[in-house]
Amino acid sequence: MHRSKLVTLLVAMVAALAVAAPAGADTFPDVIPLPDGFFPEGIAVGDGSTVYVGSLVDGAIWKGDLASGEGDVFIPGVEGRIAVGMSYDSSTGYLYVAGGPDGNGYIYDGDTGATIDVISLVPFGFVNDVIVTKEAAYFTDSFAPQLYKIPLTPSGDVAGPAETIPLSGDFQFEAGQFNANGIEATRSGQTLIVVNSFFGEIYTVDPTSGAATAIDLGGAVVNGDGLVLIGRTLYVVEGSKNQITEIALSPSMQSGEVVGALVSDAFDVPTTAAKFGHSLFAVNAKFGTPPEGTPYEIVRVNR
Repeated sequence: MHRSKLVTLLVAMVAALAVAAPAGADTFPDVIPLPDGFFPEGIAVGDGSTVYVGSLVDGAIWKGDLASGEGDVFIPGVEGRIAVGMSYDSSTGYLYVAGGPDGNGYIYDGDTGATIDVISLVPFGFVNDVIVTKEAAYFTDSFAPQLYKIPLTPSGDVAGPAETIPLSGDFQFEAGQFNANGIEATRSGQTLIVVNSFFGEIYTVDPTSGAATAIDLGGAVVNGDGLVLIGRTLYVVEGSKNQITEIALSPSMQSGEVVGALVSDAFDVPTTAAKFGHSLFAVNAKFGTPPEGTPYEIVRVNR
């Protein structure tokens, strides 16, 4: 084929692919409004570009679309209930929510909003965040040096009563402070990652024994909240700094290096984040601002 005709054909093919390719997250809205007074903390991405956000006011769950920026309250709030960290199980379509001071783990149907189960994890404590793996859902407790495990069947249903896993090894605990906070898991689910907000440390945790090993960050102190793990890159939401800190982990995850930070002029004390495409979506909690009448939002940043 003549070179000029080949070039013309290639250009046409690239143009056709560009038209046919679905829009990526980098074309989504940079800021998605939430209801005034909603006071968000947790966020989870569901199927497609569906997103869920929980309220610290009454445990309500907002459901929206990251592409359009539209959404509404999906699960009404209940007086005395709050929603903290969240995790979505794509195998079942269930949304897991940490209940904070009531000591419960909530499981909702991400499609209908029906309550699948309410599981008591601890009588007193602060159940802060949750991650779902193929074998279990794991919750952190900020006021006690332990994790809670809800075992799951291969099909993703609850397999038995909740278990308590004491944290040991390098894990530090200061009574009366927020300790264990955000939690993540490797793809295999054989290693958990937990951040200690008070001490500014991050640990790998054996989900069976609870043995924690501090990740050597070369002296860096990361007072994180929510965590997002993508491959060997760990993103740590640091609301007090209005940034998401980026840490490159070693293959063994015994060490890591702070290599940058994702920032936005729209950040206002972000707490947790979720990934979609090449973007992270974080919720602004605006701690220190009375929630009544306050506008809240989801903020997108490219990674």
